[in-house]
Amino acid sequence: MRSGVVGLMPRHPREVTPETARRLRENGFTGVTVIVPDPLEAKREEYERAGAILRDGGIAVAQANPRYEIIVHPDEDKRALGIRGLQAACQCAAWLQAGTTYVRPGSLNPSGPWTPHPENTSLKTLMRLVDSLRQAARAAEDVGIPLAIEAGGVSPLDTPERVRDVIEAVGSPALRFNADPVNLVRSLDDMYNTTSLINRLFDLCGRYVVCAHTKDVTYESALYPRIHECLLGEGVCDHVTYLRRFEEACPDGFMLIEHLPDEKVPAAKRNLDRFVEQARLAWKE
Repeated sequence: MRSGVVGLMPRHPREVTPETARRLRENGFTGVTVIVPDPLEAKREEYERAGAILRDGGIAVAQANPRYEIIVHPDEDKRALGIRGLQAACQCAAWLQAGTTYVRPGSLNPSGPWTPHPENTSLKTLMRLVDSLRQAARAAEDVGIPLAIEAGGVSPLDTPERVRDVIEAVGSPALRFNADPVNLVRSLDDMYNTTSLINRLFDLCGRYVVCAHTKDVTYESALYPRIHECLLGEGVCDHVTYLRRFEEACPDGFMLIEHLPDEKVPAAKRNLDRFVEQARLAWKE
């Protein structure tokens, strides 16, 4: 298991410098996510340069994280644009020599890909998702870098069962899973027993896991439950179980801290290191 972060990076790969890599190493990371702002307009030399600078500084590109149109969009022209964007992102990942290409399943909610909609888990939406992923997976197969799709309680992939079913329906070895149990906390029952949720996630999807995100979750004491993210180590997530199950499923994969401003990353890393010790594990270089 390797330590990485979604953060401590400039906004565009062209802005990566040796200082970027030094900062990541100083914070204890050996891997990072590189955002791909517009894969359809990406310039090969910028991505190859960024990847080389990071590698020379001892940092692997754990994940290329592209922006693209919604791949479950009911408008076929927009969905096709999303597929092309994701296919182009696979090439960007190859230029970066990334470990994975990150995939978000999307949403029918125009507010964004990680927002709820009553039709997100309908059969029609899931069929569009499977078709889009099959097309994107061919590009991933061509470059030899797996897609890492993530799940979320507000998305079409709202449960571990749904993740497994969609990956199996796509039927490509290039489609894998980006684990993140906090995303699947949908109720107080889930939050009160994240251990059970984590074990269910890995029991059903562990063989597909190729990368992971880590964060934390808590709730407010009020009449109506409000569940929200918090600094890693200050919530209720069973990180020890999560780390152990990830190590079993993907011993060479990256566990990436995410969803924090840069100034809070060091505290999250210290807490995560403590959980690694409690799990009797160790980071690999």
